Amino acid sequence: MCGGSARRWKRVAKDSSVTKASRAHRPAASKRREPRPILYSYFRSSCSWRVRIALALKGIDYETVPINLIKDGGQQFSKDFQALNPMKQVPALKIDGITIHQSLAIIEYLEETRPTPRLLPQDPKKRASVRMISDLIAGGIQPLQNLSVLKQVEEKFQLTWAQNAIISGFNALEQILQSTAGTYCVGDEVTMADLCLVPQVANAERFKVDCTPYPTISSINKRLLVLEAFQVTHPCRQPDTPTELRA
Repeated sequence: MCGGSARRWKRVAKDSSVTKASRAHRPAASKRREPRPILYSYFRSSCSWRVRIALALKGIDYETVPINLIKDGGQQFSKDFQALNPMKQVPALKIDGITIHQSLAIIEYLEETRPTPRLLPQDPKKRASVRMISDLIAGGIQPLQNLSVLKQVEEKFQLTWAQNAIISGFNALEQILQSTAGTYCVGDEVTMADLCLVPQVANAERFKVDCTPYPTISSINKRLLVLEAFQVTHPCRQPDTPTELRA
């Protein structure tokens, strides 16, 4: 599927553009116009993709500042970006006068301040399931195949390392989803769990993981990918997507 000097990073920030998702969802004008949220994102980052989907689903107009995790040794290591996020990771979201890091924290903040449509069910048991699945992916799978971890692994073993991390997680996730899923991960409404699932399946495909043993994961992913919010936020349709990867 479809790092670095501070000076160059500033130029990237200055030339940042609005994503297709943000252009498609512009709020009505108000007497006191709040500053547009700014999402610091990398097109291929699955954590960034989760947040892009949430912003699109909630119809939040935002600006994208691309942070290239590869170029110039990693633009996330610039002094300017470290001032925004000391962890030197994307995504980071400037909104309502604050800067939030970590994708699930961002999504939960959006849910608490802009609750329509809901990404966390009202039912406590379903809400717990959503958080459980989200944490499994965001804390138990994705970090083990993340760029920063793979850099610590000898290059010839990186693919196998990433595949093993994803397969181990998917074995558990498939079993869990068999008891929680309806149309989507938890019941028949799109939730935060779905925002985590689709980007992780994209990671699996990028690392050439055979998803045949995971029919529940695959079928949910297929149903989600036809939804507009997942399409317009796809890595192949971002301002910083390389030409050869655009679709």
